[in-house]
Amino acid sequence: MSSIGVSGPAKLQAVTTLVNKLTEDLKSQSLSPEERDKALEELKVYGRDPRNADPIFTKQGIETLTKHAFDSPSETTSRNALRVLCNAMLLIPETRQRFVDLGYESKACEKLKNDNWDDEFLATRVIFFSTYGTTVDLTKLIDEHHLAESMVANLARHASRISEHAKNKTKPDPMELMALGETLRLLFNVTSKCPSKVDCFTAAVPHIVTLLLSLDIPPKGSPPLESPLGPLVNALMNLKLNSEEARSCLYPKDAPSSLAEKLITLLDLSLKAYSDQELDATVTPLACIISSIYENAPADSPVRDFIRKSLLPSEEERTKVLGKGDTLPARLLANMTNPIAPEFARAVSHLLFNVSDKDANKFVENIGYGYASGFLFQNNIPVPEGLGGDAEKGESSQAGQSSRRAVNPITGQFLDTETFPDMPEMTMEEKEREAERLFVLFERARKLGIVNVENPVAKAVQEGRFEELPDDYEEDSD
Repeated sequence: MSSIGVSGPAKLQAVTTLVNKLTEDLKSQSLSPEERDKALEELKVYGRDPRNADPIFTKQGIETLTKHAFDSPSETTSRNALRVLCNAMLLIPETRQRFVDLGYESKACEKLKNDNWDDEFLATRVIFFSTYGTTVDLTKLIDEHHLAESMVANLARHASRISEHAKNKTKPDPMELMALGETLRLLFNVTSKCPSKVDCFTAAVPHIVTLLLSLDIPPKGSPPLESPLGPLVNALMNLKLNSEEARSCLYPKDAPSSLAEKLITLLDLSLKAYSDQELDATVTPLACIISSIYENAPADSPVRDFIRKSLLPSEEERTKVLGKGDTLPARLLANMTNPIAPEFARAVSHLLFNVSDKDANKFVENIGYGYASGFLFQNNIPVPEGLGGDAEKGESSQAGQSSRRAVNPITGQFLDTETFPDMPEMTMEEKEREAERLFVLFERARKLGIVNVENPVAKAVQEGRFEELPDDYEEDSD
């Protein structure tokens, strides 16, 4: 009779009995297949809460589960044991090294070759947890146990089947999507922790692109970057997108902007769906990949023009101060100074600088000196003289288009659309105080190294354009 509902000492006793029974079964095969699977099922339920389930997480418990998972001839027993093992490695970090000490990572890699969603999900998950806080030798797993080849093969399988689902307008099996998400997370971890072997995963890029283009964007109300779309974007982060093999699929001849369009749509939706607190971890990789897509595109590619037009302020937006509207370019500019999401702010700044072809003059022209200055100073990029080149000559050039209208180089707004508050003209005394205040601010900025230009107030005094008021000066009352 099952005692799954028990807790406290009774639960501890039940778990101890189950682990001992399964350990003894490895030696004497004392359990029937049905009894063995039932014991593992009960252990899985008990193991969901680690309280009073200690025997599962001990060296003996992990060894027992590992041997049932990888040495059993029964696929059902193997998967049941793997589920308990995965849960243990998730809940108790110490169990990960205990698994690695047993030397079964090679068998986990071997199980990745099975054409089965459950096996892919469970074996990948075990390896994934092994990449955290253990002595696992990833290089050995790649070189000797074909980890990269198996993962790329699984991604190829997913790409083929999910693209078929897209053509037939059918839904993939939920377990298939879970297995795909787990493979992508492992891909990101392995390429992060073993950068010397990144080349082994370049063959995954075409399959990741196929999957990105084949999968539907989640319906309104669902997170746009929920699995597997988010993990697909993350998986590209460490891969060499400048390789010939990667470039050929990033910009397909029949629709070179298709991937950029999908990613920018996801970015637009993500900025509406996620809170400031979520942007750093969730949306930063997406901004980085769009930046990389632009940077690696051929100079004459329509992809670059498409990205510029999508991300840079339009002519219509320049009728107002930039960064104040609800368009994608406006929201990107607003996030350049987002203190709650500093990583995302940096990613957006680099993205817009890349889209400006890493040219400081174009950068200032595209987004205004007010937004550009912080990035330029932080990255030791010389500030353009005249604050924006063509803008000072009465021209602007945004998103690949040319305009003869003069632009305010600070705000990026057309000069002929600027409005000013109806305020009385400053008195001479007020002007003098304002000049003194500006003098002090410029001197502070110079000492802090923020600016390296001559103080304009001091220059005005030297040139005789600044005259101090006499003590007995009185403003005309008329």
